Amino acid sequence: CIQQIPGVSPTNPYTTIVPLALVLLASAFKETQEDLKRHQSDAELNARKSQVLSETGSFSDVKWRHIRVGDIVRLESDDFIPADLLLLSSSEPEGLCYIETSNLDGETNLKIKQGSPKTSHMTSPQLVQRLQGYLRSEQPNNSLYTYEGTLVMTVDGTERQVPMSPDQILLRGAQLRNTPWVYGLVVFTGHETKLMRNATATPIKRTAVERQVNVQIVFLFLLLIILSLVSTIGSSIRSWFFSKQEWYLFLDAVPTNKARSFVEDILTFVILYNNLIPISLIVTMEVVKFQQAQLINSDLDMYYAKTDTPALCRTSSLVEELGQIEYIFSDKTGTLTRNEMEFRMCSVAGVMYAETSGETDNDEGSEVKRTFEELKDIAGVGSGAKALDFGGAGSGGGKESLVVKEFLTLLAVCHTVIPEVKGEKIVYQASSPDEAALVSGAELLGFRFHTRKPKSVFVEVGGTTQEFEILNVCEFNSTRKRMSTIVRGPDGKIKLYCKGADTVIFERLGPSQTYVDATMVHLEDYATEGLRTLCIAMRDIPEAEYQEWAAIYDQAAATINGRGEALDQAAELIEKDMFLLGATAIEDKLQEGVPDAIHTLQMAGIKVWVLTGDRQETAINIGLSCRLISESMNLVIVNEETAQTTKDFISKRLVAIKNQRKTGEQEDLALIIDGKSLTFALEKDISKTFLELAMLCKAVVCCELYL
Repeated sequence: CIQQIPGVSPTNPYTTIVPLALVLLASAFKETQEDLKRHQSDAELNARKSQVLSETGSFSDVKWRHIRVGDIVRLESDDFIPADLLLLSSSEPEGLCYIETSNLDGETNLKIKQGSPKTSHMTSPQLVQRLQGYLRSEQPNNSLYTYEGTLVMTVDGTERQVPMSPDQILLRGAQLRNTPWVYGLVVFTGHETKLMRNATATPIKRTAVERQVNVQIVFLFLLLIILSLVSTIGSSIRSWFFSKQEWYLFLDAVPTNKARSFVEDILTFVILYNNLIPISLIVTMEVVKFQQAQLINSDLDMYYAKTDTPALCRTSSLVEELGQIEYIFSDKTGTLTRNEMEFRMCSVAGVMYAETSGETDNDEGSEVKRTFEELKDIAGVGSGAKALDFGGAGSGGGKESLVVKEFLTLLAVCHTVIPEVKGEKIVYQASSPDEAALVSGAELLGFRFHTRKPKSVFVEVGGTTQEFEILNVCEFNSTRKRMSTIVRGPDGKIKLYCKGADTVIFERLGPSQTYVDATMVHLEDYATEGLRTLCIAMRDIPEAEYQEWAAIYDQAAATINGRGEALDQAAELIEKDMFLLGATAIEDKLQEGVPDAIHTLQMAGIKVWVLTGDRQETAINIGLSCRLISESMNLVIVNEETAQTTKDFISKRLVAIKNQRKTGEQEDLALIIDGKSLTFALEKDISKTFLELAMLCKAVVCCELYL
């Protein structure tokens, strides 16, 4: 712009503005292209169509952008869900359906949703159209795993309240799978959906190179101003004080105001020195970034042939940041491991069982592992079908046989798995691969779960089908760390079956326990082998106690605000004085190439931090197997019980490590910290010390976390 001022520019008015315009146009073109792609993607998404129930009682195609709260939508298999829906019914028995939420939380395993028994009979447009009432719903929020609401249905002039939970919510962005069709009531649309509530404004990200270039450009600009000022002052001195001696240079000069002349000279020198600012550098960087993105997209070393998945660079402006990475934060399950669980071992009545027999070593000497066939014999479903003596493991074969039967019954009953018949084989669809592995383990051991109804499950034992009435289910969450199912067995007795983390199960056991010590030893052995463990417990519930508790539970289930907390409190009342039956051990194998990938990252100076819900011993073993931790590393293990002891331990270890490194000793460290200690370590007064300690370690493993 300065060049366009008459009498100021010493060069052609367009020599600078044209290249600058080209730079700006190139950058604007790149940004416009990326914005147009995003806009086009949004437009295509909102232009998708779903079937919405019309006033005539038929379904018609409506664009997603026109779907409104209160509409009833029909979805078919493999359809993406257009809004947050309340599942009313489906083609499956009892209103079941399967969804995949990989677009929401990255998990590829199918999740089970089930409509309320009060609405699951609405399997035709005519029945759905008769639905009258209203929904009392929670406010829109970003929590993907919670929902509290009550569907108030008007039936024959009377209002009926139907509590709704996360089991009935289908979230926008999820995909319907393995279900021919479902009917859903629209609860939230647009920016009120949980998916959009989790979306944040795209931050403006600057790479390290861009920040460095910006600083240098500012420095060059200041240098330009200084040079222009110095040159202008020199020119002014020459003009004002030596004009008489050099009068022949000013024959054509027009007398002007000195101040105006000074300003014009500054602008003239700015134009002369403007090449100090590297305009072409910006264009060069943009071209290089674009080319780097194309190289990433076409890199055969990053192409996965099995699924025909190439690398995809979505944002070319951040490519060079890949070379600046110092830390990688990773989950274990499904990231480092395959998330394909396999039932490997179990401990029942203080005795260890595995697929093959053998000996295992522990602190108390060696112990013989029994086979699964022997376990089936004790349960009365094997080829031997007899009660064996445990050789001192318990008080007698008869009691152990009952414990084994209860153990296997629990595995076959205490879950939310849905059996799906494919040919002659039953495939278990579960919200968690662990649950599917446990049910498959029960089937392997002769207790075959084959049918689920809303209020009962059917298990085949020794060729005879037994029905267990499901009275209540206290579901697993990150706070409870356990799941309980209250059932009425074929004999009419009410029993509580519970499975969960060893810490929470042991806290809720009754006073008379026979197998705790042996089970704890087995848990340590399983953890050492890198297996995922759960403890199994039960208790008999008298009829009167159950009826009293059921009233409390039903009241908690009808709560609108704080339903989750109310249900957890109700569960606490019944989950007590349990009897420990044993423990399970599940294997989750590492992904192909994980050890080499982690080792390569560490060789490049990149530190890897891993989160897992496994026990400390399991986490350490997995760390060793995936080469995150090496045998030569010094392990800094933090598993304290209070905030003060955690603070003291971290502070002392940090001082010791610093002193050691001052002497020149550079020892590789790995930090292992459990969930409780991590909670204390993140408190304000110690968080900086903890961070400093963690940054000194080559690897960090946070275990026993439930997110």
